[in-house]
Amino acid sequence: MSALQIVWFKRDLRTVDHRPLMEAIKRGPVLPLYVVEPELWQQPDTSERQWLFCQESLLDLQRALAEFGQPLVVRSGDVVDVLERARRQFGIGALWSHEETGNGWTYQRDKRVAAWAKQQGIPWTEIPQFGVTRRLKSRNGWAKRWEAQMAESLCPSPTSLPKLHGLDPGVIPDRPHRAMAPDPCRFRQLGGRSQALRECRDFFDQRVDRYCSSISSPNKAFSGCSRLSAYLSWGCLSMREVLQQSRTMHGRGVNSFGSRLHWHCHFIQKLEDEPSIEFQDFHPLMRGIRDANQVNLQAWAEGRTGVPFVDACMRALRAHGWINFRMRAMLMSFASYNLWLPWRQSGLHLARQFVDYEPGIHWSQCQMQSGSTSINTIRIYNPIKQGRDHDPEGRFIRHWCPELRKVPAIYIHEPWELGGGMPLPIVDVTASMQEAKDRIWSIRRSAGFDRHADAIQQKHGSRKAGMKPTGMRRSSRRRRKASQADPTLEQLSLDV
Repeated sequence: MSALQIVWFKRDLRTVDHRPLMEAIKRGPVLPLYVVEPELWQQPDTSERQWLFCQESLLDLQRALAEFGQPLVVRSGDVVDVLERARRQFGIGALWSHEETGNGWTYQRDKRVAAWAKQQGIPWTEIPQFGVTRRLKSRNGWAKRWEAQMAESLCPSPTSLPKLHGLDPGVIPDRPHRAMAPDPCRFRQLGGRSQALRECRDFFDQRVDRYCSSISSPNKAFSGCSRLSAYLSWGCLSMREVLQQSRTMHGRGVNSFGSRLHWHCHFIQKLEDEPSIEFQDFHPLMRGIRDANQVNLQAWAEGRTGVPFVDACMRALRAHGWINFRMRAMLMSFASYNLWLPWRQSGLHLARQFVDYEPGIHWSQCQMQSGSTSINTIRIYNPIKQGRDHDPEGRFIRHWCPELRKVPAIYIHEPWELGGGMPLPIVDVTASMQEAKDRIWSIRRSAGFDRHADAIQQKHGSRKAGMKPTGMRRSSRRRRKASQADPTLEQLSLDV
């Protein structure tokens, strides 16, 4: 008999387009393994809503694999301990998995697994899942490589898996550890590939044409966006199969959706190249500039800032485990600029709220929306203007902030202007925006800022965007608008 091949499932909970599974099948009997890691689920970026989505996806995967002959094997504990027990009991010919760009904890765990595999002489083959390149030396040509990866043929599901007799498949637990806090999420999407395929069909058949008009509006987003992000994050769908399906169609909506799949991998690549950005600002001069404030953080996290559109968006997020991108950016902007909170602090709360939490996208975006990348245009979202633009009659606000349901539409975005004892927001929106702008630009004008920014652009910047080094951009602006007293202010794009 050929040596046992272990396929370690992580955030790739499917059988279609699963290359590690197909490669392992060619070489011997396969043990499909998922390890519930209690320590992972005690990290500060995890939540029960994420676990429940994962649990449903595991149940769906377990059923799919059982139909092929060998159900998913589930164990709880430290993955190195689980693999060592398997080695002693059965012997292991090889370990297979997808590459993972996860959080700092999974990065360190994978390093431990690699050390164990090397010590035991067990080959561990990791295969790319997204268009992310490990050990990338330069961003040059990245987009072409991504296109080539996405154009590769899909791997079909296996037709059969020989059953491993005498092996207890184990149980998918109700909770990954006893101390996991309850996390009610009334309108959360259900996990699993079966659900993912239904959502995917509905999007391409019914919603894709109105995608562009839905991505900014909280009133339209829940029924108009693709709603595929959680299924991509947990690997119920492969990026390749979704993109290839989209390219059989035409239209503005499907083109816009396809471009977002490209940017999905672009941002994950940043964390793959520099894992420290989960914890530390891209730019060294942006480090330690903000102040922790537990009272303001709690008010923001609970939707009690007194700014109606901010509070409505946060409450909707808590109930759904999802909200559209513009509203995510606005929530992060408000925390980072108006409340001047450290992005790591507010980012952890949002990470727990998002069922579709993808570390590579999340931490890159937290820094981008906080101005910490130094290579992106700073956008300080005015939440009052955002509300008027995207919820002019206050329908979304009244639904999620019922305490404001009787406020006339003319005052719904600034109810304190009505008087009558209406509470003021916890921060003056206009004044705090101006103060944040002044603080950020005092740093950006400081000596050495451009030199660091150019190095960040060289390592992480999109070549498609064609951005010049910071110094060149500023010199060009000075030549075009020499009459302006402060040409550097052109970089600041305020949504006001």
